[in-house]
Amino acid sequence: MPDQHNQHIQLAEESIEKQTTTLNMGPTHPATHGIFENVLEIDGEIVLSSTQKLGYIHRAFEKIAERRPYGQIQPLTDRLNYCSSPINNIGWQLTVEKLLGLEMPKRVDYLRVIIMELARISDHLVCNSVVAVDTGALTPFTYVFQMRERIYEIYESVCGARLTTNIGRIGGFERNFTDETWSKLNEFMRLFPKSLEEFETLLNRNRIFMDRCIGAGKISAERALNYGFTGPNLRATGVDYDVRVHTPYSSYQDFDFKIPVGTVGDVYDRFMVRNGEMWESYSIIQQAIAKVKDLDPSIYHADVPAYYLPEKKEVYTKMEALIYHFKIVMGEIDIKAGEVYHPVEGGNGELGFYLISDGGRTPFRLHFRRPCFIYYQAYPEMIKNGLLSDAVIALSSLNVIAGELDA
Repeated sequence: MPDQHNQHIQLAEESIEKQTTTLNMGPTHPATHGIFENVLEIDGEIVLSSTQKLGYIHRAFEKIAERRPYGQIQPLTDRLNYCSSPINNIGWQLTVEKLLGLEMPKRVDYLRVIIMELARISDHLVCNSVVAVDTGALTPFTYVFQMRERIYEIYESVCGARLTTNIGRIGGFERNFTDETWSKLNEFMRLFPKSLEEFETLLNRNRIFMDRCIGAGKISAERALNYGFTGPNLRATGVDYDVRVHTPYSSYQDFDFKIPVGTVGDVYDRFMVRNGEMWESYSIIQQAIAKVKDLDPSIYHADVPAYYLPEKKEVYTKMEALIYHFKIVMGEIDIKAGEVYHPVEGGNGELGFYLISDGGRTPFRLHFRRPCFIYYQAYPEMIKNGLLSDAVIALSSLNVIAGELDA
């Protein structure tokens, strides 16, 4: 009888079809910023598959840019990765300058480096502190945002804006760094090391944090390269590719810095790589400040009147300046024909601008290489057969910025 009873139970279990659950992680989930949706198929707490849905924020940036004069495209670029928008702006300026064959004064290059590395620090502070929040640690997030606020105050003193900065112009900066800017920058440089040290003390060797992050959202170097990974997410797998070293721009070849790399490409590696990069960015800013001190403090743009807006006082007093001002603002400057691709090391990887000019006043074709859009394709593979809770921190550690998903 017992054997017959067990046989009936086994047959009954086999007749019951195994069921899974479909779960929408986003677009209303806090980790998805209200913008992108992941449809997960889960078995209990195990993720079996994931399907992404894009398009919630589609803004047609590339097509809009093809109808705008070159100088009016910056309000579009700074809304790509809005956590480090100055890098986007300067990347676009460098692309146009490359097409035009313009050479920037060293002081312009170094000031741009200062702004871009501040933006990188700001971007990494957001990413790593949010990873901490998603593992249950809120304190580090609220603490390091004081440093992010100080960076935004530096932006504000340079261009009057904080988040979407529209910083700089084709040919240099709109205005020179003021005494207030240097004062705020020096204060940030004084306070930041202690802040980052305490942030690392809270998390780097925290047993709970390590247990949550190590092994989660892992991807190999080979798979990362196949997907087209760049930036911290690629370097976390052990590949030391950095655009600033591979294809230097804005005089990055004048600076000494290391490229932090990981080993296995999991959440913990991505976290540690970004922490290391913040220290390197701090070092680069120190070097740039030292280099700027030896240069003419009055120089903040190149002498290219056909492309760079003249100062207002000259517009009001000089006919030639008035003519240039009118032609630039009204988009009546013809840009020479050509085809260029210019990459910069954005907060999340290689941000590239592929530009084709047919000699007109607007781009014939413009494509933004957005790193977030590229590595988000690997997300289903990275979370497959992992825990549902790991899917959240894996997404945060990738630092997917919604503005780069739809262009």
